[in-house]
Amino acid sequence: MTEGTSVKTYNGPVKRYVQTLELRDDPELIALYRKAHSKEEAWREILDGIRQVGILEMEIYILGTRLVMIVETPPDFQWDEAMARLATLPRQQEWEAYVARFQQCAEGATSDEKWQMMERMFHLYE
Repeated sequence: MTEGTSVKTYNGPVKRYVQTLELRDDPELIALYRKAHSKEEAWREILDGIRQVGILEMEIYILGTRLVMIVETPPDFQWDEAMARLATLPRQQEWEAYVARFQQCAEGATSDEKWQMMERMFHLYE
């Protein structure tokens, strides 16, 4: 894929978070994980909850078993508060248990425990 990905523009600045997670090295499980995140299969309650806590955009990229998630939020977004609230929303615990079978993670881990925050070490713009 060398054509790039279009991104939404906003009327002002946004904050960006980047996280990573490793999937189990099983092509069948990876295919099921992809399917679970497709427009047809994604759980509506989970998508609604992500928006309810103030997340503007969320993208997940995959290479082999490595996932990278990019999250865009308003500048005043408070990550820890939002993740604590997200964990209490309808079906969130059920979703975390469902996707855990695809992910290399501890049993019962929350989304915020599974996804590791990445540190930006370079940027081009001023």
